[in-house]
Amino acid sequence: MSAPFIHATAIVDDGARLGNGTRVWHFTHVSAGSVVGARCVLGQNVFVGPGVEIGDGVKIQNNVSVYAGVVLADDVFLGPSCVFTNVLTPRAHVERKDEFAPTPVGKGVTVGANATIVCGHSLGDYALIGAGSVVTKDVPSHAVVVGNPARRTAWACRCGEILPGDGACARCGDQYELTAEGCRWVKSRE
Repeated sequence: MSAPFIHATAIVDDGARLGNGTRVWHFTHVSAGSVVGARCVLGQNVFVGPGVEIGDGVKIQNNVSVYAGVVLADDVFLGPSCVFTNVLTPRAHVERKDEFAPTPVGKGVTVGANATIVCGHSLGDYALIGAGSVVTKDVPSHAVVVGNPARRTAWACRCGEILPGDGACARCGDQYELTAEGCRWVKSRE
C-alpha cells in the first residue's frame, strides 16, 4: 500500500501518525500525538486534535474538527461541517481542558452534514445521524436519528439502507432482528 499523501498546504505535526494510503487535503491540520489509520481521507480544512484516535477507512469531509476525547472506529463517515463538542459547559474565562468528555464513535457510523454531537455520548456501530441533527444522548447501534434533539426514526443496515419492518435489507440481503429497543444482525444473504 502507498505511503500517506499530504497536500502542500496541510500541516502534520511531528509526532502525528498517519497510516498507509491516507490522504490529507488542503489546509488540514493533524496535531501531534494523534493517530490516523490506513486508507483515510481528511478533506479540506479538517482539524485533528492532539491525542485523537481515528481508525482505518475513515472519511472526514470538509470543515470538520475532531477534538481530544473523540475516538473514531473504522469506516466512519463524517459529513461536511459536522461538529463534535468536547466540554459540556464551556466558558472562555474558565479552563476546562481536564473536563473533556469522551465521545466514542462506533464502526461504520455516518454523521450527516452540519450535525452536532454533544460530548460524552456514544454513537453505536453503523448508526446513521441525519444532517443537521443534534445528538444529546447515546445512539444505539444501527439507529437512524434525526432532529433537534435527535430521535430514532428507523434502523439501518450495515450497508446504510433503512430496514423495513421485517428486518430484511433490500440492498444487500442481510437479515436483522428489530425491536423497539434495538437492532441485531442475524445473518447475511445466503
